[in-house]
Amino acid sequence: MYAERRSRLPGAVVWTNTPSGADAGRVLPDGCMDLLWHEGTLLVAGPDTRAHLTDGAPTRWAGVRFAPGTAPAYLGVPAHALRDQRVPLTDLWPTARVRRLTARANAGTDPATGLEDVALRLAAQGAPPDPLTARIVTSLAEGRPVAATATELDLSARQLHRRSLAAFGYGPKTLARILRLGRALSLARAGTPFAETATRAGYADQAHLARDVRELAGLPLGDLLAARDG
Repeated sequence: MYAERRSRLPGAVVWTNTPSGADAGRVLPDGCMDLLWHEGTLLVAGPDTRAHLTDGAPTRWAGVRFAPGTAPAYLGVPAHALRDQRVPLTDLWPTARVRRLTARANAGTDPATGLEDVALRLAAQGAPPDPLTARIVTSLAEGRPVAATATELDLSARQLHRRSLAAFGYGPKTLARILRLGRALSLARAGTPFAETATRAGYADQAHLARDVRELAGLPLGDLLAARDG
């Protein structure tokens, strides 16, 4: 069973998941990075460019999903270095530091709360995120073209691409596609007909929506919604 709540860390979400069977789970790209707890170990989930399939084993997971583009500042690692990866935190930081953080996460009866405490500590000790990060997300999430976003933020195309790689793990065009997918899924899950979903989310037509969903999520839209409902 999956559950989530708003974190005390602004913009972040705390979640828990204990799969109920052996079927693979599907984590969709969302422009975010997560700090993970699994069986007493801390890991980092880098930004995904395609759906990430989990093994579905009935073991407990907890996570803190950071606001898009903020995790690299807290972790001290550019997002593109972790793209499409799940890595132990010991691969990024000295073992002694990770041991202390792991002990903090494991100290209570609820690993999600302990993990949130760790995330708050990382945010307090790390560098502040690039102040343009949130503005990039807002502009692209509202459907503005990449060129218009660069102009609005007084950046060259190259500067926007470089900042996006460091903050999100991929360039602004890929981020825009992922954010558009999120808009479309929200509409479709609310019962909006697929043709209307395509128009409102910013696709050229329903066929364009279908291609993008299959490429990014790995399933046709109808199957993806049915799998989530199931």
